[in-house]
Amino acid sequence: MGQALIRNLEDEILNDYREAAKRNGRSLEAELREALTRNRPLAAVQRRALADEVRAMLPAKIPGAEGADIIRAFRDTHGGRWPDAAGD
Repeated sequence: MGQALIRNLEDEILNDYREAAKRNGRSLEAELREALTRNRPLAAVQRRALADEVRAMLPAKIPGAEGADIIRAFRDTHGGRWPDAAGD
């Protein structure tokens, strides 16, 4: 297994993990290991699967959500120009 040395941690962050370790009845090292494991970045395959799962919960077509419809509605409610145009 690998090791990592992390330098220049803010004292407040380290103290927060020390307190969490104490609450959870484990060492600071074990608490940090758990935090890193729990917050591990998702691999591309996992992100794609999660996106597919969320997409499956949505209706197949959301009325009025076509790109042209969104642009037209925005244009019609902002006088035909973007808010930052001409110093807005």
